[in-house]
Amino acid sequence: MGPTRAQFIQYAPAALAVVPLVAGPWSALAAAAAGAGAWAVNASAPVLRSLIGCGFTATGCGIAAHEVLASGMNPLIALGLAVPAGAAALAHHRNLAGHTPVPALTPATITKSAGTGAGLTSQEQVIAAFWAEFISGPTQTEGRKLIQPGAALEHLVLQVDGGHVVFTGIITLPPGQQVRVREGDIASVYRVPISQIELGDPKHYAPNALPVTVQLTAPAAQPQIAAGAPTTPEELWAAYVGVPEGAMPGTSLTVTRYDGPLDWEGIATRDRRAIGTVNLQDLAGNLDLETIQIALAPGDKPSQMGIRVMREHALMHGTMLSSVLDELAMDSRGYVRAGTYVDGRAALLPLAQPGSGARHLYLVGGSRSGKSGLLEQILLSAHRSGIAVVLASPQAGTIAGASLSAYLGDGLDEAMGALRLAYAMMLDREARYRSPAFPFTDPLILVVIDEAHMLLSASSPYHLEAKAIVEQLTRRSLKRGIGVVLATQTPLAEDLGNSTVIRSQLLIGGGAVFLRCAKGQGSLVGANAVEGAEGIDLSMIPSQWPGQYAKVADRDMSGLATEAAAAPEDGTFGLGYLLTPGSQAVQFRSLHLDVPPVSLAGGERPVGIEHCDAWRERDAIARTPMVDKRGKNLIGSLADLLAAAEGAPSSQESAAHHNPAHLHAVPGPARPGGAPAASDGQELIKPRILELLQEHAIPMTAETIARKLEIPATRVKPRLSELKKRGEVTNENGLWQAA
Repeated sequence: MGPTRAQFIQYAPAALAVVPLVAGPWSALAAAAAGAGAWAVNASAPVLRSLIGCGFTATGCGIAAHEVLASGMNPLIALGLAVPAGAAALAHHRNLAGHTPVPALTPATITKSAGTGAGLTSQEQVIAAFWAEFISGPTQTEGRKLIQPGAALEHLVLQVDGGHVVFTGIITLPPGQQVRVREGDIASVYRVPISQIELGDPKHYAPNALPVTVQLTAPAAQPQIAAGAPTTPEELWAAYVGVPEGAMPGTSLTVTRYDGPLDWEGIATRDRRAIGTVNLQDLAGNLDLETIQIALAPGDKPSQMGIRVMREHALMHGTMLSSVLDELAMDSRGYVRAGTYVDGRAALLPLAQPGSGARHLYLVGGSRSGKSGLLEQILLSAHRSGIAVVLASPQAGTIAGASLSAYLGDGLDEAMGALRLAYAMMLDREARYRSPAFPFTDPLILVVIDEAHMLLSASSPYHLEAKAIVEQLTRRSLKRGIGVVLATQTPLAEDLGNSTVIRSQLLIGGGAVFLRCAKGQGSLVGANAVEGAEGIDLSMIPSQWPGQYAKVADRDMSGLATEAAAAPEDGTFGLGYLLTPGSQAVQFRSLHLDVPPVSLAGGERPVGIEHCDAWRERDAIARTPMVDKRGKNLIGSLADLLAAAEGAPSSQESAAHHNPAHLHAVPGPARPGGAPAASDGQELIKPRILELLQEHAIPMTAETIARKLEIPATRVKPRLSELKKRGEVTNENGLWQAA
């Protein structure tokens, strides 16, 4: 086996220095030619110059020594001529030590060096040698300029993950100097693309210490999908969803059921990291689907998420109310059937917690979202479960099942009265039952507040009082067997009077239902964020199912079908998300009201509230403001409340309170006992009310009576209360009729 390139270049000068001394000038010329032949082995320019110079020096000395010996001169002189040749060989050896190039750094070189130890002791030494040779020094040789002398690479760490090789370190300079090494400089040294170099941001580090990361081999490329080729859900996921810019970066998909490209289920997994909030719009865009075709189902592990893709939405045809009558009453855990989850399971919401008390419910839904239908369903479930209902409906006549309530506040003023009564009932039960775990001999009470924003928003005339009462109810009523069902049109904080207490207590004390909202008003992020429903935008729930728009466009000119009934697929009414305690919001749809819920009550009377001081004085309490003029100092005890109710404004004063035009009315003559008499105009209203009720012989609300008599309701309601005290009329659930 012949000498290697390095051995030839190293020992050729010695041969050139010795051979001419013994072989004569022709051998010296041959040796010089052999030294020059080092060019054939591709020696570097400095080494080649050194080698040729050494060869010429040795050749000259050899010719001179030959002439000395041929002329018979002293042999010691010929031996002395070998000294310059030896000096030339030593100089070449020193040049060789300073100019021998480091082998090119490739993944193969690194692996070989680590495995055999040939030439280099470790992989880090190869990296450090390159850095010192071309970037930091310490020496600088002719023909090459260092990138930044002194910029040493400290804290070098090498990581090898399969075929992915990366090293990190810190570029360090003496204090007062600044790192000038750039990504392009490092890329040129290690022969990698500049995209595989990452330098720390100088704004976040000291100017003389900058971290650097170099990927010597690029990460494995993402799988490429051939255009037009059939693809599996896993391939689509890997290409569009799990990539860094996808909706769920770093995740992989495991398909659990596959019935076609638009009908499959699977589980997305992220390796030992939480998936976090998923933007449903981005996910639909990644998979080239409509939002309504995708449903997410969070699992027990934060690193997993269930995925369902549907050709036709599983909830499109709905679940009929009449088909689940036996599930409408509370079970042993206090849950009732509210609808159906997207996976076909029964969607349950809590109305009570056995051994503890009642539960709250937060309901959000805009116009035509199915909110009123769900409220009717809740009223029916309460009726079948033996729960009494106090209904506050500021927008009169919107709840078809209002007759199932024990007390109805229909209209803005009456709804405020219902809130006052609910608060009084809580105070009454607190006075009667000192222990929080009292036996529920009295019925559970559900305080249903529809269109709560009409009472709680800053524009409401009852804003401060309603806010104070609802805050206290949501905080204190559960242990007293009183739950609050609060419904608004949007999840915006303004709809709850900007009260964080109300929202947090509703969510802590029960569940939440989120239905479709108007565009721009349904986001559950930022100030409106709800834990467990992060990232949901209710305005993205469509009003129609995919393909229904085309069906609506097919006009039928045969005339109005008065007997036609809406089918579940005619709209997405009741489609939304159900959030129950301790879980994530899951897509569901409330029951389809194929029959009116009130018709399923069997004609039974509403569940009544126990006879107690607050209930007996309900009419006076409903008219008694519970805060002062500033909206502060809410009445805090039952005794104070009853005292305030006894001193409540008379019927005439109450009417004047709601009608500012009467504030300056001239009082009539005094009645016996000093009480002022009602004006003649007000006295004439009572006979007209009695005549109307006797003529029609059907129950009517106060608003209906006022509309038929063309008299403001604020003047009719006090007269009705006076007639009731005389025993001439009766009031059942807000419906008045002649005695």
